[in-house]
Amino acid sequence: MKLFQIEEPEGTPLSADGPGASVGIEIAAESAAVAVALGGNAEILPGADGARRLARIQGQGLVELLLGLRARAEKQLARPVTHAVIATDTGKAEAALEDAADAAGISILRLVKRADAAARGDGPDASALGAAKLAEDLAPQG
Repeated sequence: MKLFQIEEPEGTPLSADGPGASVGIEIAAESAAVAVALGGNAEILPGADGARRLARIQGQGLVELLLGLRARAEKQLARPVTHAVIATDTGKAEAALEDAADAAGISILRLVKRADAAARGDGPDASALGAAKLAEDLAPQG
């Protein structure tokens, strides 16, 4: 179900040259998802989730995961994705996650625990949706 459509005020689709978007990314033990929020309404982007074991995702694998999520978000939004709030429970892997996001061209607005992000969202994808709402709140204005 589509909660909103992102458009310029005159009704034309946003340009890929427009300002970068901020998204919420959830990385769990068995899955990853990317979501976007506009006006407080958040939506999981289609095709942006998939079963992946974090135990197997190290170094370049994590970069590839983030690049894939970023590419799906950019395709759906028709503009570059530059920032993200990442919800995860990896704790010890924060430095690796920050390095991977940097290599994927994503500036991390905040790393949050999945439970904290879930408090802002609802439904089965609450962590990703909550991270997207937080990303909307923290997004650089420009």
